[in-house]
Amino acid sequence: MAWFSFGKEKKKETLDKGLGKTKENILTRLTKVIAGRSTIDDSVLDDLEETLISSDVGVETTLKIIDHLQQRIKRDRYISTSELNSILRAEIATLLRHDENNFPSDFDQPLPCKPYVILVVGVNGVGKTTTIGKLAYQYKQAGKRVMLGASDTFRAAAVEQLTIWSERVGVPIVQQGMNADPASVAYDTLQSALSKDIDVVIIDTAGRLHNKVGLMNELTKIRKVMQKLIPEAPHEVLLVLDASTGQNAIEQARQFTAATEVNALALTKLDGTAKGGVAIGICDQFKIPVRYIGLGEQMTDLQVFDADEFVDSLFKN
Repeated sequence: MAWFSFGKEKKKETLDKGLGKTKENILTRLTKVIAGRSTIDDSVLDDLEETLISSDVGVETTLKIIDHLQQRIKRDRYISTSELNSILRAEIATLLRHDENNFPSDFDQPLPCKPYVILVVGVNGVGKTTTIGKLAYQYKQAGKRVMLGASDTFRAAAVEQLTIWSERVGVPIVQQGMNADPASVAYDTLQSALSKDIDVVIIDTAGRLHNKVGLMNELTKIRKVMQKLIPEAPHEVLLVLDASTGQNAIEQARQFTAATEVNALALTKLDGTAKGGVAIGICDQFKIPVRYIGLGEQMTDLQVFDADEFVDSLFKN
């Protein structure tokens, strides 16, 4: 019990540290918004709107938050600036909280099925391969048997990098080299996983094809081929986004959600950016939960996302 408590404390400490730049960005701006003011009026709301947009929350989500505040003011007649933080915390937590997919709450929790299949999508350069490696490590540390599938066969480097991660973590990989049929690799991966009693299968895919139609067709083909072996697969279609790109991450989310049925997000490089507010906008606009967050270079720095802990770290004084 003491070790479990220590683990949770360490995880929260990493989260607090990783969100440091985003927190400083948002809280510094909020402090300026309410400086010398006692009540939330139109002037405060205008400044708050500018603060949220400049913190990469996004225009659409910012306007939703402002509208909710206006409704609250209309209902309560009076809201002091001292209440602003707690109201914003509640609003943001609500926007970030998506429980309908019933994902395991952490790496050591029981999986809903076996093998549990994660199909990973995202453009090159966002940390996709690294995220797969860290996922494999975390699940293996939690006692799960993990297998990787190298279905990004359009770049030789992608297969090589994933192979290096499989060796580093100590998990098997199925790969057929560059220019192999991605769907064939995915099929062979699941076939091998079923025969070897694997708990978690993580399959990489190409970051970008010639156009969106090509990407959509390839991902659809992979999905159909996997479902010949496991009708419900993939259980997670995980879109990896680089949080440091801010609004560009929202555009990538728009493209990939149009190309395939994404049901989970991984936000990488949160520790090196002040643009972590983008998590709020993406969750709200696409109604897709953030599933994992990357908070550093260490393999243990990938965490299962917790909306309440995220908001607590963001507003912690």
